[in-house]
This record gives sequence, structure tokens and C-alpha cells, in this order.
Amino acid sequence: MKYELFQSIYDRAALRHGGKNLLDAMLSVPLSTAQLSQHSDDRWLAAFSQKIFQSGINWQVVRNKWPGFETVFFGFDIEKMLLIHDEMWEEKAKDVRIIRNFGKVMTIRENALMISECQASHGSFSSFVAQWPNDDIIGLWAYLKKHGARLGGNTGPYTLRAMGKDTFMLTRDVEGYLRQHEIITTGRDTQSAWKAAQAAFNHWHKESSRSYTEISQCIALSVN
Repeated sequence: MKYELFQSIYDRAALRHGGKNLLDAMLSVPLSTAQLSQHSDDRWLAAFSQKIFQSGINWQVVRNKWPGFETVFFGFDIEKMLLIHDEMWEEKAKDVRIIRNFGKVMTIRENALMISECQASHGSFSSFVAQWPNDDIIGLWAYLKKHGARLGGNTGPYTLRAMGKDTFMLTRDVEGYLRQHEIITTGRDTQSAWKAAQAAFNHWHKESSRSYTEISQCIALSVN
């Protein structure tokens, strides 16, 4: 596979967004492994839950309601989530302080269980995520999809990006670029597409020493 030079992608993005200085200012930078490890695990559960509730709903509506979520779900404390009995989950799903969607509410318990299992094996979920190699970020996407609830598609990757994990994103613009250059030719969420995308981003990462996050953003900003 012959890939476009990352410098060409970067230069095109810079030309379309006011020059290199302005482009660099637009790019978000991932956290270091040490910084990522400092997140408390309740913040991961909160972040996953917020992204799940934002799916199909105006994001600002969810943000406005979020203080209520933090109160109703005890700050997303993992141990407390696992101690809540079924009847109490049903009551919480009816609480007017949150967005009342029983199916999405129940993902909080399921994802708390996933986080708890990682705590048992890695000390904390943050350590588990921080130690996952960036050159196999699709493996982490697959883990979240398999072991979590409603963390497939872009929900898991969006949460990782929001929390500072270095990851590329298969957004519409990035997917469009990869298809235009025949890097991916199958459905976006197929293993073949993920592996092809990972290989391309690994190549650009080695070529440029830029983070996967920055490369992904530059590609998105380089297209019309």
C-alpha cells in the first residue's frame, strides 16, 4: 500500500485553515501515559455514560442534565454501582433529574462491571487503558465493544479521545479520505477496515512522529 506523505496532508490542512500556526493551535494533544493513569475510574464510567446518552440526543441537553446524573448515580462510584439492586435501577431510570431511558441507564451497571474486572487485573481501568499500545488501538476499540455496553461504533473511540487516550477516529471525513485513497474498501466497522486504517495510521505515526490524535485531526481538516 502506497500512502500519501503525511507532510502533504498537513500542508493541505494548513492551507485550508489559515496556516501552520493556526492549524497547530486547532489540534488537540493526547495525555501522556502517566497523566492518563491519574484519572479516577469513576470518571471513565461517567464519560462512557455521557457519550451513550448523547447518542441520538442533542449533546447540550445531556450536558445540561449531567449534574443530575452525577447526583443520582453517586458520582459514578464503581463499587456503589455494583451494589445497586434491580428494583433501585428501575427507580433511578424514572428519576426526573436524568434523561429517562431504561436501556441506557442499565449500561451504567454493565460498564461498571467491565471497569471492575479491569481493576482486578490491572489495578485500575485507567492503567489498563494507559498501558494499551497505541499501534493497536483498534484492539482497545474491540475490547470496549465486546466487554462493555453500547460502546461500539464511534462511542468507545470518542470517549477514549475525550479522556485523552491517543486514538485516531473514523469520523465521516477521515473515513471518506481513507476510502478515496482505497485504504479501506469494506464497511467501516469491519475488522478488515479497522486493520487497514490502523496500518495507515501506524505508517504516518512513524513517518511524522505525530500522535494518532493529531494525524486523525489533520486528515479531517485536509478534506473539503
